[in-house]
Amino acid sequence: MGERPVISRQDDEVLVVSVGDVELFTYVHTPSTPAFEGPKPYLHPVRTLAGDVVTAFRPHDHRWHKGVQMTATDVSGENFWGGVTYVRDQGYVALPNVGTMRHEQFTASPAEARFDELLSWFTEAGQHWVHETRSFTVRDVEDDSWTLEFRSELTNLRSEPLVFGSPTTNGRELAGYTGFFWRGPRSFTDGTVIAADGGAGQEMMGKAARWLAFVGHHDEVDRSSTLLFLDHPDNKGTHWFVRSTPFAAVNPSFAFHDTVEVAPGETLTLRYRLVVASGEWGRDHLESYVEAHPW
Repeated sequence: MGERPVISRQDDEVLVVSVGDVELFTYVHTPSTPAFEGPKPYLHPVRTLAGDVVTAFRPHDHRWHKGVQMTATDVSGENFWGGVTYVRDQGYVALPNVGTMRHEQFTASPAEARFDELLSWFTEAGQHWVHETRSFTVRDVEDDSWTLEFRSELTNLRSEPLVFGSPTTNGRELAGYTGFFWRGPRSFTDGTVIAADGGAGQEMMGKAARWLAFVGHHDEVDRSSTLLFLDHPDNKGTHWFVRSTPFAAVNPSFAFHDTVEVAPGETLTLRYRLVVASGEWGRDHLESYVEAHPW
């Protein structure tokens, strides 16, 4: 393309990264989110290089779904996801356990396409449980795609282990969502799911794969977009939460089937890539792209 990604705006609420006149994403780091929805930073809108929006914000079915977020459904019984909590043998229940992820500071340069962030996770009762460092890097800007590389380091500040889980680890079958989560536009419903090693469709729910892609179609314009999610080889135990109906969502969950324990003072590191592409990428294109862009 010839144009570099840059931080084009940064203020007390948002940070924006652009290429030319296209704002690739707005990172809302200090949101005005209702407490029940689990206040935390999020990316929305996220756009292709063609300017098409590929994220949803506060959909009526799940108000706590906001674009792309780093989140957690169950942290030793606390809910940093937002909304109701799945309780074994009871189902979803509204509990006084909805925490917040608070932005502390950035290290960034307007002329660069990388920024680091410090965050603090507080329970609803006000206890500081997690120190998080996030890194965002925009890279591989090509004619029809760009990549967001995301890294999260979660350090346990408690004097006892933190246990990360999901609705599935609490008894709900095939609902193991937690972690890096994307909610797609409503027009992406019934979109196409393609995964590594011949995987496809909602049958990928709860399965492992090196990568997974979602192809959706836009309202109003005669265009499609593809989102390719890549799991880092060092991540342990990743299984995919993916839906194309009743809504579009993808999450490389790090605690889908089994809980993950982080000892006091220890750090859990997670890394992902999200490729945002214009057009409908088929399996051959996806496989060629992944081979040409190794970790």
